[in-house]
Amino acid sequence: MKTVKRMMFGLVVAATVAGPLASDSTLLAATATANVTVSASVTNNCSISGGSLSFGDYDPLVTNATNPKDGSGTFTVACTKGAAGVTIDLGQGQNYSTGRRMIAGAETVNYQLYSDSGRTTVWGSTSGGATVAVTAPTSKAPVTYTVYGRITGGQDVAAGTYGDTVVATVNF
Repeated sequence: MKTVKRMMFGLVVAATVAGPLASDSTLLAATATANVTVSASVTNNCSISGGSLSFGDYDPLVTNATNPKDGSGTFTVACTKGAAGVTIDLGQGQNYSTGRRMIAGAETVNYQLYSDSGRTTVWGSTSGGATVAVTAPTSKAPVTYTVYGRITGGQDVAAGTYGDTVVATVNF
C-alpha cells in the first residue's frame, strides 16, 4: 500500500508540474519577424522677419552731396541647415519711380539701400543692384542681416514725416 501511495503521490506531483507546461500555448507557438522601414523627407525652407530702417532727422540745409544722411536697420532670416543657393532680395519700394523714394503727401525724398557699410553695393535686383547670397547655414538659427541706407544730400523738400515700404524676399 505504501508503494501504491508513493506512486499516486508521484503521479500527482508529475501531473501538477507537467500540467501547466502542457497547457501553456506560448511554448508551442512559432515566431516570425519583419523589418518596418521608417523615413522622412526634409526639404529646404526659409523664413524672413522684417525689420526697420530709420534715418532719423533729415535736414536739407545741412545734408549735402558731401554729407549725405546715412542709416541702417536689420532683419532676420532662418533657413534649413545646409540650404544652398539662398539669396535675399530687397524690392524697389512701394513709392519707386526711377529710384527708391519716401513720400509725405506730394513731396518725395530719394534714398538707396546697400548691402555693405561702405554703401557701394546697391541691394535689390529690381532697383539697379544685386541680391545677397546667403552662406549655407550650419543650423536653423536665425541670422541677422544689416541693410544700409543713404539719403542723397542736397534734396529740396518740405518738412514732414516721409516713409516707404520695401519687401524683403528670401529665395531658396
